Amino acid sequence: MIYNASEYNFKAPEILSRARRVLIKPCAHYPVQYPVSTSRELISKIIAGIRKLSDADIIILEGAPGGAPMKSIYKSLSYDFQRVVLLDVNDCTWVEVDNPLNKPLVIPTFWVPNVILSSDFLISVTPLQVINGKGNFSISNLLPVLPSSKYGSGKTGWDALYNQGIEKVLSDLYFTLPFDMGIIEATQKFTSHGDPTKGEIEHVGKIFAGEPYEVDTEVSRTLNIKTDYLELIKTSSVELERWT
Repeated sequence: MIYNASEYNFKAPEILSRARRVLIKPCAHYPVQYPVSTSRELISKIIAGIRKLSDADIIILEGAPGGAPMKSIYKSLSYDFQRVVLLDVNDCTWVEVDNPLNKPLVIPTFWVPNVILSSDFLISVTPLQVINGKGNFSISNLLPVLPSSKYGSGKTGWDALYNQGIEKVLSDLYFTLPFDMGIIEATQKFTSHGDPTKGEIEHVGKIFAGEPYEVDTEVSRTLNIKTDYLELIKTSSVELERWT
């Protein structure tokens, strides 16, 4: 689960040999290089690892705050991979998906791009970020797949969700979106106190990879970072087990 960043190469799980479509969700909603955005280098390694095992379609999906077009952002980050489709959340068809929790914390259904539901394997890959004192890892990286036009663009891009308590929203989102893997690019730790494109950088030299909840928990524990949604997910998991 924890790798030295300088030696890391993505080893695709065997299940990918049967996949027809793999979706990668980077952190790429600002035209600013790593550690604000997922590095091109890491995505290249993930794509190469997939190609060693599978000829599946590979899709990169991202949405920008306020619904800004992704095309120019992808270009700024040099996301120009061969045989990879770059999608903007705004250009997708959205479907309403039920939250499987018997008692959702705040959101009973989410509008999500249908390409997520039609993909066989889903990867969230994000830099190691601490925003306003809280961890911003593979599960919080899922928020931009939600259409800001339906959830209030505003300052954050998803103001309607933030107003309901973003930690609870992220917990609900974790159970609703079936992401298989989280990869946290911790070559550096990026700490922001306001502007998400500016902050302090600290060397860490690691890559964390695994199931999204487990990998976010490992990073929080290893680096002593406060990540409130993890406790909410843990509590909701117990409730879900009681009803299944």
